[in-house]
Amino acid sequence: MLFKPEAETSKLRLSDLFLDVCVKFSLPKIATAPFCPPEVAGSVAVDPNASFFKRVLRFAGPGLLVSIGYMDPGNWATAIEAGSRFGYSLLFVVLLASLAGMVVQCLCSRLGIATGRDLAQLSRERYSTPTARLQWVLAEISIIATDLAEVLGCALAFHLLLGCSLTFGIALTAFDTLLVLALQNRGFRRLEAIMLVLVATIGVCFFVELVLIKPYWPDVFAGFKPSLSAISDAAPLYLAIGILGATVMPHNLYLHTSIVQTRMIGKDLASKQDAVNLARIDTIGSLALALLVNAAILILAAAAFHQSGHTDVVDIQDAYHLLDPLVGGALASVLFGVALLASGQSSTFTGTIAGQVIMEGYLNLRIPCWQRRLITRGLALIPAFIGVWLMGDNAVGKLLVLSQVVLSLQLPFALYPLIRMTSDKQLMGPFVNRLPTRVLAWGLFAVISGANAWLILQMVV
Repeated sequence: MLFKPEAETSKLRLSDLFLDVCVKFSLPKIATAPFCPPEVAGSVAVDPNASFFKRVLRFAGPGLLVSIGYMDPGNWATAIEAGSRFGYSLLFVVLLASLAGMVVQCLCSRLGIATGRDLAQLSRERYSTPTARLQWVLAEISIIATDLAEVLGCALAFHLLLGCSLTFGIALTAFDTLLVLALQNRGFRRLEAIMLVLVATIGVCFFVELVLIKPYWPDVFAGFKPSLSAISDAAPLYLAIGILGATVMPHNLYLHTSIVQTRMIGKDLASKQDAVNLARIDTIGSLALALLVNAAILILAAAAFHQSGHTDVVDIQDAYHLLDPLVGGALASVLFGVALLASGQSSTFTGTIAGQVIMEGYLNLRIPCWQRRLITRGLALIPAFIGVWLMGDNAVGKLLVLSQVVLSLQLPFALYPLIRMTSDKQLMGPFVNRLPTRVLAWGLFAVISGANAWLILQMVV
């Protein structure tokens, strides 16, 4: 079995008031699919006798959900500043960061398929209780930090598209719990289809914007060529580390090890090996799409702002308001706002699933998904409201940076056990990391951890 039976999962003691609310409004009292991992494990059939192309299509989906974390609003500010200040020269950093993400996420899918358990469950089983509880607290903080970026992204999109205040936009984001309720008891493929629509919306918006802006493509392609001289100064190096630190999200490690188990696969070695190969294709293909989106944001900023002499555009609001006069029409800014809204909203669902995975894995505790969503969003709304109240519209950029710093701090605590476990022969069996993979993985761990530490040090100093 991939997961423990329902009877073995401890239940949260709910107050009478909570039960009354559930009954009155017909709300679920337990976690519900598609947001509860045990209820969707093995729910998507993959016919082993089907053609390779059909099996690839049936296995596609988990990587798409993971890719959403690679193009959330937290990445936008860094990419916009990098493009406006340094043109296309940091595109190679976006490429290398995405390749690093592909390596890490492939380790995640292999761990979930080989063991039938997710990273949180394995951490609870293999570490002492105090260590596991500390990891749980850090993972929950990363969920809240991720949700803060979602709140700010959606609120800013509402502010730009509807003309409402940022405070009202932040309040509107609280209602995304209704989206979780609307999808209760739906299949996991339904959720994946919705995510596909949102990701496609982001991609189409940026494709049209690039057509409108018409960047000089030879310079764009030259930017993908690695160059140490491009990051020799402190300012571009700072941004390069920011891009790297904001790319691999800690909650994605937990998420991917769990949702890859939604595919029904055989228990024999050949079936698992086929699943690992299919998951690798899904992961690389999905993160390649995220790479294109992140590159498009930087290219947009470079072509629209850097080339016209606006090298001080560091906020999403500034980018939105400058697009119209530079491009010569309102369509570019509208598409920018729609893409921002889709980016922020798509993370609502993946954040809910990741939160369930973390809580159930570390604490063996399951609560209603809508309640989980409400708690997480409530905790994210507090700093958002306080920041806007104290600093006004300028708070958005600073809070987005803060969310990325918090995520950077949490990443090593999730990445270290992932590499340790996938390198454990006793745990992984024939799917254990080979020597080249171990060297590459630990090298990435050292680079990412060192880069994050340097970035945080620079922000503190």
